[in-house]
Amino acid sequence: MSDADDKTDKKPTGHTLADHVYGQNLVHVHDEDSDHDHDHDYDFENDEVPLEDNPLWRQDNVSLTTVGIDIGSSGTQVIFSRVHLRRLAEDLTSRYYVVSRETLFQSPVALTPYQSEERIDDRKLGEIIDDAYIATGLHPDNIDTGVVILTGEALRRENAQGIAAVLSEAGGEFVTATAGHHMESMLAAYGSGAARVSSDDNKRILNIDIGGGTTKLGLVEKGKVIATAAVHIGGRLQVVENGTIVRLDPAGKHHAKRAGFNWNRGDTIDPAAMQKVADVMADALVAAIAKRPMPHDVVHLHLTDPIADFGRIDGIMFSGGVGEYVYQREQRDFGDMGPWLGRAIRARIEAGAFPWPVLPAGECIRATALGASEYSVQLSGNTSYISAPGMLLPRRNLQVLQPPFVCGDVIDAEKLAAAIKSHIVAFDLAESDREIALALRWTGMPAHERLLAFAQGIKRGLADRLAKTQPVFIMLDGDVAQTLGHILRDELEVDNELLVIDGVVLWDFDYIDLGRIRMPSYTVPVTIKSLVFSEDPRGPRPRQRIHHHDDHDDEHDHADGHDHHDHGHSHDHVHPHSHKHESHEHGHASTSRVR
Repeated sequence: MSDADDKTDKKPTGHTLADHVYGQNLVHVHDEDSDHDHDHDYDFENDEVPLEDNPLWRQDNVSLTTVGIDIGSSGTQVIFSRVHLRRLAEDLTSRYYVVSRETLFQSPVALTPYQSEERIDDRKLGEIIDDAYIATGLHPDNIDTGVVILTGEALRRENAQGIAAVLSEAGGEFVTATAGHHMESMLAAYGSGAARVSSDDNKRILNIDIGGGTTKLGLVEKGKVIATAAVHIGGRLQVVENGTIVRLDPAGKHHAKRAGFNWNRGDTIDPAAMQKVADVMADALVAAIAKRPMPHDVVHLHLTDPIADFGRIDGIMFSGGVGEYVYQREQRDFGDMGPWLGRAIRARIEAGAFPWPVLPAGECIRATALGASEYSVQLSGNTSYISAPGMLLPRRNLQVLQPPFVCGDVIDAEKLAAAIKSHIVAFDLAESDREIALALRWTGMPAHERLLAFAQGIKRGLADRLAKTQPVFIMLDGDVAQTLGHILRDELEVDNELLVIDGVVLWDFDYIDLGRIRMPSYTVPVTIKSLVFSEDPRGPRPRQRIHHHDDHDDEHDHADGHDHHDHGHSHDHVHPHSHKHESHEHGHASTSRVR
């Protein structure tokens, strides 16, 4: 048999990280049609390259192309961005930080298409998304990461979860389907500019994002969103054409009833009635924000736990589609309550209803989409331990468990093991074969004795899963992943496939997607998703997203609490995370941080 025949008969072999010899041999090519388990950050074959394409420079600098697709109650829009991250080597850390962001393209804001009161028009929605990709000249294969976020009343539609999943698959390999009020509140606060103003001016700011179906509150301190909540007040809960109601969501009917009207679809209404309903909604929003104790009927308008105490506030900022009317930047009438509600809120600002100054406008209608595409990106450390990249990556929808264990000067392996085991039981995963990601906090010196005890606790805590030969996924916030992985593998003889990465802070109720390793930075994209379309009643209740931090501790601690559910009060809305099923596929809202 000739050499040519031999080559023809051989099956193409997969290309793995071993071909890089972990950075020692960076110049190589992929065989035609061979698969590979990592992404390149530069062209290996071109020796005549500028500094930006030099392998050593690219180890510390990574650029990601991201997309944010915001499907809201009123509008749908797509924003493409480029984010530049850099490893700050002078700090002796493997973590990457965002150093610049660039908006590549913003689509026009289109009205979210509906087939009926219950369904989003998936065909027309797909055309909106396709047009945005065509206009920007980017193919989904060019997208490194991104978020498809369904917000407000769009979450209630019966095909919302399926649409999010389809769009995330079509948008690019690591584009994540998302949903949830807390996450939208966070993204809006970043995208509006409130977080930047808070950081630059050292102010504690409340961002009030008023969309078509919901109002999202994001409290920002030192550039970080520290508390979030959502209220069922929005500008497109009622839609009127030629004086006739053509769309009326349950919450819109409820607000009309609070104003003394029994509205139904097909009713004819006059501008005076629109104004009265807008005034009632504006008064409810003022009460939700500025009155403590909060009136009982306003508490029931919350889709999450209310923020019990805002503390000191240096200023408030409005965003969202209705924010355009609050700041008098938009005058057009789209047949909904947006102009009426915006003017009513503006009148209350001028009357002094809010006890804090109103800051100048930042981004309004584009805030959530900008937050999704530009302000949700980080990158992992480059000191990971991954036993078999081709087998372990990529991975989707790993459930995160974050056992409550604090590293002391001396690490107690038995206490760590007990914390891991009890947490697995608490989430009803003791008998499950579902893969999990164990999120652990590491503090203190990386002495071998401490790391060995830490590894022993992990091995004992995961003993049942190790016995089933399940792969192990460990996420750390400290820069000890590679050492910990070697101890587990070489000293404690854990034979299971093992992935340990650092620079990642995760919480219970997060789900994560893991991308392929990026070379030569040797980092792993991690898309973090939290909050659900629907909620599994078997597990512990999710906690309200309230974060605390100080100058010396940039980690976030969640206060106890849970999403507010009241299914019996008069406005009869359906929560997207209501307890309807014994089990379900989790579709989680994303903080889409690529780490």
